[in-house]
Amino acid sequence: MRQLYVDAQYASPYAMSVFVALHEKGLPFEMHTVDLGADAHKAATLAGTLLTQRVPTLIEDDGFNLAESSAITEFLEDTAAGPALYPTSPRQRAHARQVQAWLRSDLMPIRVERPTEVIFFGQRRAPLSAEAEAAAQKLFSAADALLHGHSDDLFGAWCLADLDLAVMLNRLVMHGDAVPAHLAAYATRQWQRRSVREWLALPRPGL
Repeated sequence: MRQLYVDAQYASPYAMSVFVALHEKGLPFEMHTVDLGADAHKAATLAGTLLTQRVPTLIEDDGFNLAESSAITEFLEDTAAGPALYPTSPRQRAHARQVQAWLRSDLMPIRVERPTEVIFFGQRRAPLSAEAEAAAQKLFSAADALLHGHSDDLFGAWCLADLDLAVMLNRLVMHGDAVPAHLAAYATRQWQRRSVREWLALPRPGL
């Protein structure tokens, strides 16, 4: 059976993405946790397993080893049957990858001031800085354009880019920061997806 290595706190949005992708595809897997805070990912005992010393890492039942969440989810899309993880249209698929790459590389003030501990552990932080407020406005503007105002999903049907956008929005929504009502409703609706609820229900140790 394929093996999935994730962070011990189940707080990584990248591990969450692969977990959700496996559930969406209906693929069985065994999950193993790695305590990143204790540098377990650097341990010699895991050197052959976590080739890049990063999670998530997926190991197929034939030993094929793959890290980096986008690489893993695109591999699953290319090789596994089941519901689509990305749009079938080449242009929409490219836009979905664009959304994921942007959300994972930009908006750093939001990611720093509203880490995923806000989402998964209910942490409270100081009010947003001016830089984070500016990043939030950039996020809202892009989300409005991508969702064409009030769409239920980014590309007419759910895809993994919807999860990434919901994670970024929920950093703010779940902290109580000001978020336009329709974007907050979108993020909350994405959180109700069964595969997402499976991740949310995992038993998290204290920080």
